[in-house]
Amino acid sequence: MSITSSQAIQRLKDRGAVYERLGIRPIINGNGTQTILGGSIMDPETAQAMHDASRTMVVIEELNGRAGEVIAEHTGAEAGIVTAGAAAALLVQAAAVMAGLDPERIYRLPDTTGIHNQIVIKRSHHSEFTQSWREAGAELVWVGGNDAAEDGEIEAGISEQTVALGFIASRSHPDSFDGLDSMIRIAHRYSLPILVDAAAMLPPAENLRRFIDHGADLVVYSGGKAIRGPQSTGILCGRQELVVAAAANNSPNHAIGRPAKVAREEIVGLIVALERYVQRDHEAEMQTWHDQAQIIVDTVSTVSGVKALIVQDDWVRPVPEVSISFTSRWSGRTAQQIVEDLANGDPAIIIEASRRVDEDIFVNPINLMPGEAEVLVQRLLVAMEL
Repeated sequence: MSITSSQAIQRLKDRGAVYERLGIRPIINGNGTQTILGGSIMDPETAQAMHDASRTMVVIEELNGRAGEVIAEHTGAEAGIVTAGAAAALLVQAAAVMAGLDPERIYRLPDTTGIHNQIVIKRSHHSEFTQSWREAGAELVWVGGNDAAEDGEIEAGISEQTVALGFIASRSHPDSFDGLDSMIRIAHRYSLPILVDAAAMLPPAENLRRFIDHGADLVVYSGGKAIRGPQSTGILCGRQELVVAAAANNSPNHAIGRPAKVAREEIVGLIVALERYVQRDHEAEMQTWHDQAQIIVDTVSTVSGVKALIVQDDWVRPVPEVSISFTSRWSGRTAQQIVEDLANGDPAIIIEASRRVDEDIFVNPINLMPGEAEVLVQRLLVAMEL
């Protein structure tokens, strides 16, 4: 059932009442599943499961064990654990390959004096999230150039201090699968594990199993993006012995991961969300996003000097996004002025300007609720005409 723009705004205010009591504006998010905007919107069933779990006590070890079984079932891995976000999963990834199950080493991290601690990674895979590996005490050995790394360059970076090869799967890295197979072959030739950060690689849903199927040893996913679990959760899955070592370095144990505690209701929320994700009609969901994007494209395209189209591909932009660019006939406001106007309005609408060189404004519909595409495009037209 379709709803009007006014109904969509009222629903936003109703849902956001708890924030407004705190003086915080609820937003319409047309910018994707970014952590700075709260990730994603949980399904009501997930939220209800978290509420119920918060009202009952359990033995955390038992809950962690069952959660790991569910993760393993849906990722194709031997084992899994729930972590405090994908960044915490990277932290205990590194701890697992450096300290293992050794109590003395676990206690010492991030002090790696006398401990092999090097992770070899392509320079082209530079990411701010590799900080999480370094927080555990790992030293990163960057190999290759800014665009690629030859097999020989990767092997040259391996030494007796190497504990793993690292791989950042990212929309901005064109070799994130072609290069993965090569990295796995090299890692296993030297009897080393390969650590994969695939935090934001869903959708497509097939990626939930794809990295394990390719032979990765430990893989990280965000729980609070496409899976729509609690924003503060992540998934670490992979080989049994490595996951066990990661768990030993994680909360509730007194280890490097102790500050990254995951509450029982968050564990339940992530598992319920994961089960719902694998059962979801992904084609229908994709069609919904496409329909929302089409509403924006059809309306904005009527403005002189504006070119709007839906952009989607299997890798860089798996969700159908609206790409808006200004032609030579455009004489209106700048993209940044338009974006700021929407962010300062009521309700606040968050979209982004100039993320890519070939567009001025883009909109990602993955977090748009029913009726919000219409609200967004109406406000966008007004902002363009000011």
